[in-house]
Amino acid sequence: MKITQLRNNGDITTLSAVDFETLVNKVQTEIKSRPVSTFREYLRYALPGDRCDCADKLPKIIPAAEFRKVGGVRQMKAYNGVVELTVGPLSNKAEVALVKQKASEQPQTRCAFMGSSGKTVKIWTTFTRPDNSLPKTREEAEIFHAHAYRLAVKCYQPQLPFDILPKEPTLEQYSRLSYDPDIMVRPNSVQFYLSQPMAMPDELTYREAVQSEKSPLARAIPGFDSEDAFSMLFEAALGKAYTDLEEADCELNADDWQPLTIQLARNCFSSGIPEEEVVKRAVFHFYKRREEVLIRKIINNIYTESRGFGKKVSLSKEQRLALQTEEFMKRRYEFRFNTQIGEVEYRERHSFHFRFNPVSKSALNSIALDAQMEGIPLWDRDISRYIYSNRIPVFNPLEDFLYRLPKWDGVDRIRVLANTVPCANPYWADLFHRWFLNMVAHWRGMDKKYANSVSPLLVGAQGTRKSTFCRSIMPPSERSYYTDSIDFSRKKDAELYLNRFALINIDEFDQVSTTQQGFLKHILQKPVVNVRKPYATAVHEMRRYASFIATSNQKDLLTDPSGSRRFICVEVTGVIDTNRPIDYEQLYAQAMYELEHGERYWFDQADEKIMIENNREFEQVPPEEQLFFRYFRAAEPKEEGEWLAPAEIMEHIQRNSGISMSVKRVNVFGRILRKQEIPAKHTRKGVVYHVVKFID
Repeated sequence: MKITQLRNNGDITTLSAVDFETLVNKVQTEIKSRPVSTFREYLRYALPGDRCDCADKLPKIIPAAEFRKVGGVRQMKAYNGVVELTVGPLSNKAEVALVKQKASEQPQTRCAFMGSSGKTVKIWTTFTRPDNSLPKTREEAEIFHAHAYRLAVKCYQPQLPFDILPKEPTLEQYSRLSYDPDIMVRPNSVQFYLSQPMAMPDELTYREAVQSEKSPLARAIPGFDSEDAFSMLFEAALGKAYTDLEEADCELNADDWQPLTIQLARNCFSSGIPEEEVVKRAVFHFYKRREEVLIRKIINNIYTESRGFGKKVSLSKEQRLALQTEEFMKRRYEFRFNTQIGEVEYRERHSFHFRFNPVSKSALNSIALDAQMEGIPLWDRDISRYIYSNRIPVFNPLEDFLYRLPKWDGVDRIRVLANTVPCANPYWADLFHRWFLNMVAHWRGMDKKYANSVSPLLVGAQGTRKSTFCRSIMPPSERSYYTDSIDFSRKKDAELYLNRFALINIDEFDQVSTTQQGFLKHILQKPVVNVRKPYATAVHEMRRYASFIATSNQKDLLTDPSGSRRFICVEVTGVIDTNRPIDYEQLYAQAMYELEHGERYWFDQADEKIMIENNREFEQVPPEEQLFFRYFRAAEPKEEGEWLAPAEIMEHIQRNSGISMSVKRVNVFGRILRKQEIPAKHTRKGVVYHVVKFID
């Protein structure tokens, strides 16, 4: 069994495969520079969220599969069937030893060792199919591994005294190289048997432990740290002290602070605030540093004679409910407002919910029931009030993806992606590169005045994988923001798609009717989305994210006689190579780097001229244009000819061919003549064209 190891050398990541036995030796014996020990020492003094350069010196270990690089892209060579479980966080070495002991009691444990941070334990267990085989293809391996991970968690969690940290079970899931001289290894461990699943498993909750809190402070203000909780309770007790004295008709003045201090001490005692915390805050609040001894004695006497410490908190019922609600929601769930879809999404903590899902009516009711099971009197309206408030962070998936990309390695991958499309157009790769940059620029919001109004249009026979190529442009993690189903007859929905999706494929472009061409032109160049929500009076401006791409089986599909500068038409001459792996991180890192360094992402007049010239072979030739060249030709500069209006030319064509004549057709015919560069001039009767009539 070969384990994959990734090591960062500056901007270059090297990939290698090591035997399982070799890896065990690396974990047992730390090298002379002691990188793992240095990393653990750093963590002792680091603040949460601090960037640790020491971690980058530790290789990444991927146990699930052996990978190799092909053309600079990581590919799975062999699936190992190894599932890694992470137990923690743990507080000390005694807990680490306890978890390793519990893991060693399970015959399926291949190895167990301390994680690189020193605060976790890694448990490796192996899976196989009933015939002792393992999946060969990546697709089968991903499905098998997802089910294996869930089964391993269900089997190990009841045997362990600490939580297994849920991690999305991808084949590339890694951990840093660790050091543990007492690593537990069982070469002949028993394997789990798992039949090959046919689909990914559902996301189901595996565990949700609710522990009762014995501390009166934590019960009063759940989820707050001690300092914040003391401050909140003290201020509530002080406010209640003022109210209590007013109700007792006790007059207060600046010099007579002792009655207020006595009532404050009683309320603080009932709220469960430690005596020393009350003294410290009372002295500071009343500015009585010189009277600290007296204040301390007053509070001490109240605390000595009173009974029922922490039994009656000074917080109001509404305050307690609001604090309990926030603590419950943060402990049990993760929420975010997805600006791409305009909805709040959620997922359960400590569960197999690795993906966020939109909040539905069913979800609201389930959350309310979960809260009531814990004794928190929440209803669905209370949940809605919390979810649709500023308590929920804003999240943009496209920006999150783009700004987490690694540094570009300098290899051009955008044109390489374009060249997987076999065609005879020498400008295709450069035009696709420009369009790709334009797409990413609009995801970033770099140009809010103009839209990405240009669309690649792949024309070719069925089975050439045109639609597959279009879909492959989007990274897998963002593919939910891609669609190939848009109905231009439903104009409001089509406009909302500009905000909802990042890439729209107009599949079967030739099926767009002539009556929809005007709306298509409008939507391609629309920079923002203006929409009025149901039952609302105001019109909201929504940001446009969508770029367009299109496919067709028919070649004569452009019908706009005024030009075709909005399309990059390319005839697909063979099957598109969609089996070539794509390094999406470097693909989009290239676009980000070029945009940040001033690369032009818009199409200039030279580009538009190339597109218009190249697209001539894809234009439909209307019957009036065909008949024009049957009965007329353009006059030479010094040739006499005739100066005729479009209606006069159409009248002659109608008389000789029987073609119907209408106002709309005459207006369109004038644009056809201009496109064919027929000499024209403006007169009293309008624009006339210099033509020569063929002899009947």
